[in-house]
Amino acid sequence: MPKESINWRAVWRLIQPYWVSEEKWRARGLLLSIVVLALGMVYLEVLFNTWNREFYNALETKNYKIFTEQLWRFSYLAFIFIGVAIYRVYLTQSLQMRWRMWLTKQYMTRWLAHQAYYRIEQTHTADNPDQRIAEDLNFLTSGSLSLSLGLLSSVVTLASFIGILWSVSGPISFMLGAQEMTVPGYMVWFAIAYAGIGSLVVGWVGWPLIGRNFYQQRFEADFRFGLIRVRENAEAVALYRGEAEESVQLQGRFQRIRDNWWGIMRTTKSLNLVSTFYSQFANIFPFLMAAPRYFSGAITLGGLMQISSAFGQVQGALSWFISAFSDLAAWKASVNRLAGFHAAVEAANVDAGGVTVTVNNVGAILIENLALDLPDAQPLTSSLSADIQRGQRILIAGPSGCGKSTLIRAIAGIWPYGKGGIEIPQSWKLLFLPQKSYLPITTLRAAVAYPAGERNYTDLAIQHYFDLCRLPHLKQQLDQVDNWSQRLSPGEQQRVAFVRALLTRPDVLFMDEASSALDTETEELMYQLILQELPEAAMISVAHRESVASHHDIRWQFVAGETAAGNHEEAQRKLYTIQFGKPAKTSRSRGRE
Repeated sequence: MPKESINWRAVWRLIQPYWVSEEKWRARGLLLSIVVLALGMVYLEVLFNTWNREFYNALETKNYKIFTEQLWRFSYLAFIFIGVAIYRVYLTQSLQMRWRMWLTKQYMTRWLAHQAYYRIEQTHTADNPDQRIAEDLNFLTSGSLSLSLGLLSSVVTLASFIGILWSVSGPISFMLGAQEMTVPGYMVWFAIAYAGIGSLVVGWVGWPLIGRNFYQQRFEADFRFGLIRVRENAEAVALYRGEAEESVQLQGRFQRIRDNWWGIMRTTKSLNLVSTFYSQFANIFPFLMAAPRYFSGAITLGGLMQISSAFGQVQGALSWFISAFSDLAAWKASVNRLAGFHAAVEAANVDAGGVTVTVNNVGAILIENLALDLPDAQPLTSSLSADIQRGQRILIAGPSGCGKSTLIRAIAGIWPYGKGGIEIPQSWKLLFLPQKSYLPITTLRAAVAYPAGERNYTDLAIQHYFDLCRLPHLKQQLDQVDNWSQRLSPGEQQRVAFVRALLTRPDVLFMDEASSALDTETEELMYQLILQELPEAAMISVAHRESVASHHDIRWQFVAGETAAGNHEEAQRKLYTIQFGKPAKTSRSRGRE
């Protein structure tokens, strides 16, 4: 269960940045306008309270002139109140959206910066970041505004009406033993006691809602993610006939939603029982307390109605915690999740202090004393050194799980786990083609050009490479928007990735099983195109097929290293370099022959 106490320092770290940002003056201006309108509504409530006394006194004395005057007075007060209430809500919604837009931009920027999204997934430090950005930020802004403005209104209402209630309720006298006791402004004390007891009971009954709301949001996000996974992998699920297993998994995720929801229902039922009784009894409580003075003639009917109105305002202001408890519980759950997400993003953006990637001007990628670890700090490879020069064709080979792809990730700068250094020429352009290429949901033109803009390459160039990569059927679909990762076959997706490489024309091209879905003939064609179109570029391939080796002149071979203290033999791998066409032997001159 999450901590249920509120860490106000963490809350302030989430809320404060917007109010000191570049939008601070507009935000503060909107907030000031909203506060003024909120105070105006309280002032109008004070006028309505006075109206209550005048109107009901006119009814009691049957004074028709005052009766009609008060009707007209009520009419214009009501119209003003309606206008103030409407614009208070309108400006609040405007501020809420502006605040949410700013926060969403900031969180997305931080989440995407320095591959934080990738590191968070690797370390599992925060679940469902999409839900936290999309929903929890919404809860934070809407909840913070509604709760804080509601609290402000309650405080101002209390300050405005407690004096009125004190004066109009007057004193009450009673005998305590043989001594007469007089309590001035007795209705104020009754209101404080009534609200205090109610708040304690509601807090005790409803406090479990904070934890349950926290987990309800997580379970809902997990279930939604499971549904998306089925949609994204529809063909594979259908081919495996995996509908029954998917149904079991989805039902299991939904069962967690259901079980937690029943807990929320039971707590909410108890909470509603207490809060409903509290609010309903509050309607007659002031009449019960003020009735003796009314029937004794100490106060008029108008005075009784004014006392009832003032008591309702004071009691309502003191009952802010009760009326806002459900919203407070949902807000607190969102704050907990955002605080955890914020901490995970901050940690991911901090330099891990392991593998360092820097730039140089020597005209080669230098790998020096690089030892790779898994995210849990378990060693993956022994220390290795190597270099990559322009025009070289290097095949990285070895058994599965030995660190081939991880080496590529380290060079890309997204794998900080381990130690050692990598230097990359400042002027070089690097391109990485993974086994499963990423194709965004957009036009085909933009998907091919990614991550560059869709207008970076002419249609003629794209269509030319479509022909060379055996994708002529896509030439007429450049303006079509689709989910291309679902629309195209794995082989087509990999050929689109080759088109992307030919358009980008990098100085170094890394391919991690980038042709695994292609037949041998097409694979041969793709590599020949790379060699012909990018003759000066270095090409580094991770592959298991020996047919790929014919396109390379250097092999980096991962083999089992010697047993290290505290590690299994398979836990660490050493990298040896083999020059094709020569006897296989090791080299330690930067891992080169």
